[in-house]
Amino acid sequence: MTTRRTRGLLGFLIVFGAMAPRAQAAEARSPGPAPAPIPTEAAAPAPAPGDAGSAAVRFKALEHNVNELKEQVFRTRARLNLLKETVLGGVIGASRCVIKHKNEMGATFRLIKVVYALDGVQIMNKVDDTGRLADMPEFDVYNGAIQPGNHTLTVQLVYQGSGFGVFSYLKGYKFKTSSSHTFIAADGKATVVTVVGYEKGGFTTNMEDKPAVEFKVNLVAPEGTGMPAAKQ
Repeated sequence: MTTRRTRGLLGFLIVFGAMAPRAQAAEARSPGPAPAPIPTEAAAPAPAPGDAGSAAVRFKALEHNVNELKEQVFRTRARLNLLKETVLGGVIGASRCVIKHKNEMGATFRLIKVVYALDGVQIMNKVDDTGRLADMPEFDVYNGAIQPGNHTLTVQLVYQGSGFGVFSYLKGYKFKTSSSHTFIAADGKATVVTVVGYEKGGFTTNMEDKPAVEFKVNLVAPEGTGMPAAKQ
């Protein structure tokens, strides 16, 4: 009886020992669970083609606003300096000066920059590449009090070449001209100085020699006196 049990136990152990390596090999060959996918960040959307153009337009508008603010600062500073001189001279309100710019250049020249100085004090520094400055036939440069006596007005003008067809090459050129003029501000009168930018010469004149400046000075009697205007 004992011998049969012993033989049965031995047989079980032999069978179990033969089957165990096969089970381990099968377990090794069976693939494990697939690893969880690693979440990836969504790719940033590519900038739209119109974004760069919009940014350029905004930058251009901002630059134009900054130039206008600079011009206002220059004008305010100049008026304060002239007002200080007038007050120190004890003649506040006695004389007045009006300075105007008149553009009589042809279509070949587009005005893009204007710089004015009165007695060495800058009263205007205007830069405009949009074409609005060139489209203004006339505009005021200064309108305020001034001390009677001699004064020197200096102007600098910059033009951009303009042309179409065979003359389109002119767009790549800039033409500069400058001039000064001394005038007398009369006591008790308004002095009107008109600065005219015009195109001199003819068809054979070189392009760089065509921009020119002319000064016209008129003395205007105070309002209500009925006196006619006089020219210097």
